[in-house]
Amino acid sequence: METINQFIAVFSNAWQQADLPFLIGFGLLFLTVWFLPSLLALVFNRQHLGKIALLNIPAGVSWIAWLALLVWAVTGKLSNRLATKARLKPVL
Repeated sequence: METINQFIAVFSNAWQQADLPFLIGFGLLFLTVWFLPSLLALVFNRQHLGKIALLNIPAGVSWIAWLALLVWAVTGKLSNRLATKARLKPVL
């Protein structure tokens, strides 16, 4: 318990000494990482951008859901190519 209290004290002391440019930079970095799947979907998977952006808001709390959205955002064009190839082959 002593270690946790020391950590909280050091963290709160560092947070109180932070200046405004640091806080703005930290906030921008935090939001960029949180919405990284949405930003990547803008580049790679525009077809599902709205769904990924909507799901990105609560998914930031869970690393597993955030990573799943990250994979979905990056593999958008790949899944379209695979689906096109699958349609060309006749199913017997």
